[in-house]
Amino acid sequence: QVQLVESGGGAVQPGGSLRLSCTASRSISRIDANGWYRQAQGKERELVASITSGGGTNYADSAKGRFTISRDNAKNTLYLQMNNLKPEDTAVYYCNLDGVIYTDTGEPIVFRTWGQGTQVTVSS
Repeated sequence: QVQLVESGGGAVQPGGSLRLSCTASRSISRIDANGWYRQAQGKERELVASITSGGGTNYADSAKGRFTISRDNAKNTLYLQMNNLKPEDTAVYYCNLDGVIYTDTGEPIVFRTWGQGTQVTVSS
């Protein structure tokens, strides 16, 4: 129904920067939740940053001051700008979208979908 495609991961040195992108296959009528999660090896998936339908943002303490989440509704794309990366940021990063779309007959479809994941590795 809705697919998310991620890009922008890679390997960088500590202090470096990356910008992750997550593009939805279609526009969304109502966004209920939108954000970035990460999962490091051997650890549970954790929320890194989220953004509301109105543009309000929240960050994990570990990301605050270094990461910036944003969304371009015209491009159906979510971004995560990551600066001053640290080795502990190493993880697979996943974008998430919860929302509602409507069929041609006007029926609502409530969905939750995830990107495929993109690897971020920070090491010297």
